[in-house]
Parts: sequence; structure tokens; C-alpha cells
Amino acid sequence: MRTNGVAIITGSSRGIGAATALLLGRSGYRVCVNYCSNQSAALSVVSSMTGANVKAIAVQADVAAESDVIRLFETVDDELGQVTALVNNAGILLPQTRVENMDASRINQILTTNVTGYFLCCREFIRRVSCKHGGPGGSIVNVSSAAARTGSAGEYVDYAASKGAIDTLTRGLALEVADEGIRVNCVRPGFIKTEMHVDGGEPDRINRLAETIPLKRGGTPEEVADGIRWLLSDEASYVTGSFIDVAGGR
Repeated sequence: MRTNGVAIITGSSRGIGAATALLLGRSGYRVCVNYCSNQSAALSVVSSMTGANVKAIAVQADVAAESDVIRLFETVDDELGQVTALVNNAGILLPQTRVENMDASRINQILTTNVTGYFLCCREFIRRVSCKHGGPGGSIVNVSSAAARTGSAGEYVDYAASKGAIDTLTRGLALEVADEGIRVNCVRPGFIKTEMHVDGGEPDRINRLAETIPLKRGGTPEEVADGIRWLLSDEASYVTGSFIDVAGGR
């Protein structure tokens, strides 16, 4: 199998992250499946890849913790080799509520994981792959959300705001490292059929809102993964600072 290098996908024990890990493994990458707490799910994803002769490892790390992020990248250095692709996907969603009911603890929990974690992973990636540091170059894809555009009023304004920050990170970082051999792009999923809706307290949310989506259905993790794979690939070699909305037209 042709190798495309080494990919780290944060938060890849389930949903979009797991679908991306599996697709990148089939596409020739050596893959790090990162997880925060669900080891059995992460190992299941790894097992699916190793059974197909893909080199893959599972690494526990909370991206909200700087020391964990450093350990994550050092583990990949030792076990998989030079990282060339980063998918910032790890994120949290808390039960639906209005802004007037949010406390600082909730807001900071969302922002630390969904924003600080992305910055830390980008930092460690750049230090390894930037041509300025003698690296081979590489590609980052940030997973944002259509919520960054819609605002998620009455449900998850804090989550939407965190994803708005990721949109800005994508654009700013893309310009910052464009001449260092690093491309930075973003996908913005809409209503995707994942377990995250359970975290938000409404497992059936997609069915409730399906009629508001122009394509009249929710998307699948695999459909988002396809966009991520393309942005990482040489097929997108002239694409940086760009966004792909995978949101059914919403």
C-alpha cells in the first residue's frame, strides 16, 4: 500500500473522527487514533485498521491539557514517525441551554477543549513539520461546524462561538504558515448523525430539524470524512485557508 505519511486525528474514537481515521487508513496513512476516555472504542477503531494491514495506534490524551498534547505528539514521533497530517476534531457539546443560564465553568470547559486544544495541537504540529524548522511540510484540517454561521440560538451558543473561533484560527494560521509548507483548511459539518446529539440532551435532534435542511436529511460521518481526506491530499495542493460546508445546504 502506498503511504501518505502519518496522520493524527483528535477525538477519533467515535463519529466523524472515527470515520476519518478509517478512511485515512484505507488511503495509505499510518494513523494515530486519539481519545480522551473511551479506550475500548478507540481500540476498536484501531483493530479495524490493523486487520486491514494499516499501521495504527490509540493514544489517550485530553487535548485541553497541554501536557497531554505534548505527550500525544511525542508518542506519535516514537511509534509512527514523522507526522504529516493533523485533523483537529476533538470537541465537546454540553446540554442545550440559553446564554442566560450559562456559568463560567461551562463556558470555560467548552472553550478550553474546543479552542485551546486546537491551538495546542497546531503548535506541536507546526514545530515538527514547518520548513522553517527543517520539517517536510504537511496539512491541517480543522473540524468546525455550521453552528459557527448559524449561532445555535436557544441551544448551544457557547459551542457555536467556539467553532467561530476555529474558523478564525483556520484563516489566520493558513496565512501565517503558507510559506512554510503547511496548508490549513476547515470543514464545517451541519447536522451529522453522531453520538454528540446525545451529549446535548436530544438524541433525536436531527429528525426534529430535518425539514429545515434543504436536502431534508442529516449527513453521515463518512460524508464529512471524504471532505477531510480531500483537503489533506495532494489533490488539494493549491487550497489553503478554505472551508468546505458539509451541511446539506443549510
